[in-house]
Formats: sequence, structure tokens, C-alpha cells
Amino acid sequence: MINIGCHITVSKGYKYMGKRVLELGGNTFQYFSRNPRGGSVKEIDKEDSLALKEIMEENNFAPILTHAPYTLNMAAAKDDTYNFAKRIFREDLERLEILPSNLYNFHPGCHTGMGVDWGLERIIKGLNEVVFKESTTTILFEVMSGKSSEIGSNFEEIKILLDNVNHREKFGVCLDTCHLYEGGYDLVNNLEGVLEQIENSFGLEKIKAIHLNDSKNPLGARKDRHEKIGEGTLGIGTILNIVSNNRLKDIPFILETPNEEDGYAREISLLKELIENESN
Repeated sequence: MINIGCHITVSKGYKYMGKRVLELGGNTFQYFSRNPRGGSVKEIDKEDSLALKEIMEENNFAPILTHAPYTLNMAAAKDDTYNFAKRIFREDLERLEILPSNLYNFHPGCHTGMGVDWGLERIIKGLNEVVFKESTTTILFEVMSGKSSEIGSNFEEIKILLDNVNHREKFGVCLDTCHLYEGGYDLVNNLEGVLEQIENSFGLEKIKAIHLNDSKNPLGARKDRHEKIGEGTLGIGTILNIVSNNRLKDIPFILETPNEEDGYAREISLLKELIENESN
């Protein structure tokens, strides 16, 4: 059985997200912790949160993914931006202690011209200030495509982050199939080789979630342009190879394709059908 879902809006509440993803055919989902282009956030409705927890338990959900806002830049050179990122990060971790989610995904950050080494040190310093030992959340570094001054577009940089944060047991990785391909990792012709690179770098056991996307651009484009499943340069065969790979089969797959909810439902149905046909 594949653990699959999609991004759902949190605007209608936690219970709604759980019920809606079931209607779409999924058993996991991703949502933004707060306004993705800002920092505003609603107070948690504890009854609504408990209702989602019940839905997840009754329907054998895989772990769900909370995504940090895009405005969070833990590698920011400007102190006000950096301090904003640290405040939002800490608040989100505290909120997650009362929500039925144990995965928190974020983009490592952009060094904005200060250099990769500087940016890596900035991220590590910030995380070591805000992550607290009592937290029960697993924090995920998302592997990026490498556009602009993004940090974390290669496994070496992700390994440096994982190796140097405090409370290392609380950290993992979220892969993104579009990011990997546009970042230069050839999932089409060498999926097993890419998985071996991961194993030899930070280890496959650190992969806790995968954003499942096709790509609008070719290998190594470093532009981060997601495409609908089977309609991009990865293609349906590569996507099927990924979701059916034995080393990845228990990981939650989250669709971030350019779709409305009905489009997500079609993609979930398609992937389930292809996996079933392959196993017969």
C-alpha cells in the first residue's frame, strides 16, 4: 500500500483536512503552519485538532507534514529577517506539541550572496537556538533545486546540516522529485544510483517524507518548476519507479503538483492503479 496524499488548505480547519484527503483517496497530507507568504497564524482550536487526531487513528494515516512558511529564511543576512525566522520556527514547534503532526518541513534558506559556508553556519546557529530537547517533532530539511542562493540543493550540504545541529535525532530530510531532478540528480536514468548517493551521505533512514512532483524543466535546470504527474520531464515511468521502490515504499508521498483538489484525486487514483497493476 502506498502512503500518499497532497497539499490541503488549513483555512477550513484540521478536521476538514483529514476528511477531505480521505475523499481524495489519500491517507496523509501536507498543510502550511501559517500564512505561507507572511507570518500570521490562527489560534489552535483544540477540539478541531482532536477531531483530526481521531480521523487519523481510525483510518490508519501515515505521518502528516506541516510546512513552514516561505518567508522563513534561517540563512538570512539581515538580522530582522533572521530573527523573524527564528521566532516563527520556535512558535511552530511549540504549536506542533498540541497538533497531531510530527513532521515539520522547511526550506533550509538562502544565503543572499554571503556564501554557502556562511549560510550553513547561520542555519545551524539559528536551529541550535530554537530547537528544544522536549520537542517531539521531527524537523525536515527539504532538498532544494539550487535556484538563486538556495542552500541544501545537494546531499553534501544536507549532511553538513544534519551533522552539526544539536538534538540530531530530531532531524530528517524531505526529498522533492522535481527539486532533485532540476538540481542535477538523474532520477530518470539512475534512480538506484541516486539512492546509493543518499545512503552513502546521510543515510536513507533520514528520509521521512517525499514531495512527489513531475518537472517542467530538464535535468540540472535549477529552476524549481513543478509539473503534473506524467506530464513533465520525469515522466510517469520514473514516478512509478520511485513510488514502488522497496527502499521508499513506507515513506509518505505528498503531491505538490499544479492542481486543484480534483486533479490531486486523479493523480492519487492513477498511482494506486499503476502500483496495483505492477504487483499483479
